[in-house]
Amino acid sequence: MIRKKSRREESLDHAELARLLPAPGDPHLSLDRHLLLEEHLMSEIQPTAPAPAPSRRPARRVVLIGVPVTAAALAGAFAFTALTGSGGSGPAAATPPPVEAPVVRIEPGSTAQLASTVERIAAAASASKTPEPGPGQYIYIKSMVSYLSVLHTHTDKSKTLVQPLHMREVWSSPDGKQGWLDEPGYQPKGGITVDSDVESSLNAPSYDYLKTLPTDPDALLKKIYKETEGQGNSPDQQAFATVGDLLGEQLAPAKLNAALYRAAAKIPGVVVVDHAKDAAGREGIALAHVDQKSGGRTEWIFDRKTYAYLGSRGVQVKQADDVKPGTVLECTAVLERAVVDAQKQRPGAQGTDA
Repeated sequence: MIRKKSRREESLDHAELARLLPAPGDPHLSLDRHLLLEEHLMSEIQPTAPAPAPSRRPARRVVLIGVPVTAAALAGAFAFTALTGSGGSGPAAATPPPVEAPVVRIEPGSTAQLASTVERIAAAASASKTPEPGPGQYIYIKSMVSYLSVLHTHTDKSKTLVQPLHMREVWSSPDGKQGWLDEPGYQPKGGITVDSDVESSLNAPSYDYLKTLPTDPDALLKKIYKETEGQGNSPDQQAFATVGDLLGEQLAPAKLNAALYRAAAKIPGVVVVDHAKDAAGREGIALAHVDQKSGGRTEWIFDRKTYAYLGSRGVQVKQADDVKPGTVLECTAVLERAVVDAQKQRPGAQGTDA
C-alpha cells in the first residue's frame, strides 16, 4: 500500500501560500506624521548628540541644541506610546503619565498687520542687548515645555495625549561641540551630555555658525530655502520651521534675530494671530504658518507690549488623523536666556554646579 502524504506534509508553493494567507495590510501614515512622531521619539530617547523638538513640530519641532533629526519610517502606527530615555549620569526618574491635549478656540490669522507687526518685532530684536558668549562659556536656555506623547490612545482614537508641562534646561558651548540637557522626568536624574561632533549648519546651528549668516533678509531667506531643499512637506513650511528652530533653544546675535523675523515675513502663508498663549500662560501676538498637509499651525508668540519672543505653540487647525481642530500638540515658553561660565551652572549661581 502506498501511503499518500497529507496536505500538511506537502510543501506549499508561493502561490498557494498567497491564497491561504490574508491579504497584507497597507497602513499609511502621512509624511508630516512620520516626522512628528519621529521627532518626539528622538526627544524621548537619550540622544548621543544634540538634535533639533522638534522641527520641528511640532509642529516641531523638539530642539536639543541643534542637530538635525532624520525622518525614519514609523509605518502603520496610529497609536504611539512615548519611550523614556535611559543611561546618562544617573537612573531615570519615573516618567509622568501623559495628559489629554488641551483644545483651544482657533483664531483666524490675517496678513493685514503682518508688515507692521514684523517691523515692531524686528526693531525690538535689534535693540535687545544679547549677551555674547566667550571662550569656555556656555549658552543657557530655560524653558517650560509640553510635547506630543500619544497621537491616539488604544481605546479612543479621538484622544491625543501630551506631556504634562515641565521644565527643561540646556547648556551649549558657542561652537556647539559640548552641551548638557536637564529635563527631570524625561531624562536621567541630573541630566545627560549632548556633546556633538557634527559640523554646524542651519539644521545643526551653533552660536559661532549663526554669526556667519547674512543679516540681509532676502539673502538669508534664499540661503534657508537652498539649504533646506527637499526637507519637510513644502519649501515654505520647511523655511518657516527652520527659522522657528533658531528662536527657541538658541541664542542668536541681535542683528540676525531681526533679519530672521523680516525673512520669515516674506514666506508665503505667514499670518498674524492676535491672541495666543505660551506654555507659561502668557498671552501675546503670534506669527503663524499652516502646514497644508498636516493641518497643523505653528505659532511664534511675542509679548504684546515689548515684542520679545515668549515661546511657541503647535495647534491643529484642520481635521487630520482623527485629531480634532484646536488640539494643542505642543507648547513652549522660554523663561530665561543667559551666558554662564561653566556647563550645568545657572544664572545667579556662578561658580557652582547646577
